[in-house]
Amino acid sequence: MSQHEIALTVNGRARRARVPARMSLVDFLRDELRLTGTHVGCEHGVCGACSVLMEGRPVRSCLVFAVQAEGTEIITVEGLAPDAEGLSILQDSFWELHALQCGYCTPGMLIAAHALLARNSAPSEDEIREAIGGNLCRCTGYKQIVDAVSLAARRMRGANRPEDAR
Repeated sequence: MSQHEIALTVNGRARRARVPARMSLVDFLRDELRLTGTHVGCEHGVCGACSVLMEGRPVRSCLVFAVQAEGTEIITVEGLAPDAEGLSILQDSFWELHALQCGYCTPGMLIAAHALLARNSAPSEDEIREAIGGNLCRCTGYKQIVDAVSLAARRMRGANRPEDAR
């Protein structure tokens, strides 16, 4: 199988690699870069577990070849946190409101929610449901996930600050 040189930015870090032409982006992220937060689910683009941001837009990394990511910026779930020790406001909101059970869908849900909040700082419940609608979750019933995204939106807007800090 032919090999191709690729150069891309992953979570703010420039990366170069030689990859097989038919290697999926999810396999490249997990197997070559050891970024295992992106999950492999259905491998058909249905479940959303493998979602990452490519140029700021959510994509199913099981449906993208690594060579197609040449020259792009990729953000994985690991790249949402401010540093290796902390959580983003969105991740913290998921944790606080128990918006996960088994956790398999969580990376894709976080990616979808992050993309939504990047373009809409005050989404309605219907807008949140629409944004995460392409991600399957078998455990939570989605209620806690919607609540966590809503909480994160409020926190990101500063609506959750104590009265004396306003």
